[in-house]
Amino acid sequence: MALDALDLARWQFGVTTVYHFILVPLTIGLAPLVAIMQTLWLRTGKEHWLKATKFFGKLFLINFALGVATGIVQEFQFGMNWSEYAKHVGDIFGAPLAVEALAAFFLESTFLGLWIFGWEKLPKWLHTLTIWMVAIGVNLSAYWILAANSWMQNPVGAVYNPATGRAELDGVGGFFQMFTSETTVLRFFHTVSTSFLVAGTFVAALSVWWIVREVRAKREDAAKKIWRPVALFGAVVVLLSAAAVTLSGDLQGKHMYKIQPMKMAAAEAACYGEEGTDFAVFATGLTTGNCEDVKAHITVPNLTSFLATNKFTGPESYLPGVKDVEKKYKEDFGPIHGDDVNYVPNLFVTFWTFRLMIGTLVFSGLLALGVFWFMRKGRVTDNKWLSRLALISIPMPFIGASFGWIFTEMGRQPWIVAPGSNDPLSGIAMLTRDGLSTSVSMGSVAASLIIFTLLYLGLGVVWAYLLRRYAREGVTDLLPSTHVKEKDAEAGDLSFGY
Repeated sequence: MALDALDLARWQFGVTTVYHFILVPLTIGLAPLVAIMQTLWLRTGKEHWLKATKFFGKLFLINFALGVATGIVQEFQFGMNWSEYAKHVGDIFGAPLAVEALAAFFLESTFLGLWIFGWEKLPKWLHTLTIWMVAIGVNLSAYWILAANSWMQNPVGAVYNPATGRAELDGVGGFFQMFTSETTVLRFFHTVSTSFLVAGTFVAALSVWWIVREVRAKREDAAKKIWRPVALFGAVVVLLSAAAVTLSGDLQGKHMYKIQPMKMAAAEAACYGEEGTDFAVFATGLTTGNCEDVKAHITVPNLTSFLATNKFTGPESYLPGVKDVEKKYKEDFGPIHGDDVNYVPNLFVTFWTFRLMIGTLVFSGLLALGVFWFMRKGRVTDNKWLSRLALISIPMPFIGASFGWIFTEMGRQPWIVAPGSNDPLSGIAMLTRDGLSTSVSMGSVAASLIIFTLLYLGLGVVWAYLLRRYAREGVTDLLPSTHVKEKDAEAGDLSFGY
């Protein structure tokens, strides 16, 4: 089937979003970890925490800069490719984005400048406070952006104005309802815990790689004094965040079954509702687009029902299937949108992204357990397999987070604003096809898609190159510092930063 402007616009938004989002979790998670490292140095005076702060702070700055560069394009697309969407919900969707820019992004960028250039000018306690303000600002940015996206998943606090044909916030109460909704809170909890998992894995994996390298180079003292405590710190973060990811994912999954049953039914490729729904580990026949062609080959009896309802069997364990939700949507929205709408999201994408999102968690867990085993009782190691596991583990949570985002967005289709849990016929829900700009040609979308894809590919290469280069630089090769006290000079400074 030939692509049209809608397909190309969706591809463009998907490509730019994934390029941008792969950077976001590391920024959200690493900022607080760097702040903790600097606080540990401030409180203990131990040199290795200052070195770790400088080392990972440098990598944080690289990731932050590239994240800002790739995120700029996102908001422009709302007013260009998706102007009908912006027209319909701009009064609502624009509010959290405006607050994010004015109250959060300015906060983080201002204090980041103070942190970068304040090492030799600010008292240590005040300088440490600046990186904490950066961490707060980064997470506030995440909250407001997630509030906007969560509203698209479950529109609350809004009313439809038939005179203007637009959705509007239901006063001040509607604004507060939007950013305090259960969907927003749960998604923030899940996203932030995932970000800590990404950052913790990043810290632990790089520290392990350096431990093995230093031991093999006969520099066990550096491995023990500098990298071992940092590796253990990263491993603790991994285990705590993995537990938080599991808990928040469970809560969010239960909530999604209430507000978006089609997404969750498609994630299991379950055609018809039943009590005691099984969890399919592996399935075939997903590419046809017909859930009745799906055959599950490995299943865990009743597990999906338990995850969704806390009941393995019985009437309370009943979950609707794809066909059940599709029938209801056709009955409710057929008179409004016509009979040609396919309300079933891509089964292959939703099924596998849901599982790959979960499966990548294993690598971070194995790495953390490996750290605790090989670093027990003050030891360091030159085990090459642990070093290889560390290198493999670095990209896995990045990939898992991206799969989670793809699942979230693709599972909502064909809606750009989902019907919601309160009143699906309120007039606020919007099909993706209806959000496309009527004045943007297929040629212009195709041209911009190619340009942005190539541009982002170039930025991705720069990002990977810079992270690799400065990760391999380590801490012992950093230039001497002229920090507040001479005893801290050996910790070094950012060779490109300040």
